[in-house]
Amino acid sequence: MTQIELWMVMLLALMVLSAAVMVLLVKNHIAAVAAASVVSLGLALLFVLMRAPDVAMTEAAVGAGLSSLILALALRRLGLWRVDGVKTQVNLIKAKGEGHQDA
Repeated sequence: MTQIELWMVMLLALMVLSAAVMVLLVKNHIAAVAAASVVSLGLALLFVLMRAPDVAMTEAAVGAGLSSLILALALRRLGLWRVDGVKTQVNLIKAKGEGHQDA
């Protein structure tokens, strides 16, 4: 491993560790999902540097792509989808005729 690769590994490891700590400490659930995605992308880049491209592609696709999508959809389904500290609620089942005004 060359000196440049060693510095890149150390920088990526620092990024992954800081994003992992951020997942635990942030209050906003969407930011936690984004930080978890950054952890997965950082791990994928580390796998590339370790010359394991097949593992890197799998980590990027499943870890960063699919897992982040599933977590974000779960937050929306649970009603924990917050933007700017305002909790938005999604009514999945509406009563028949609710919201319609007959003229």
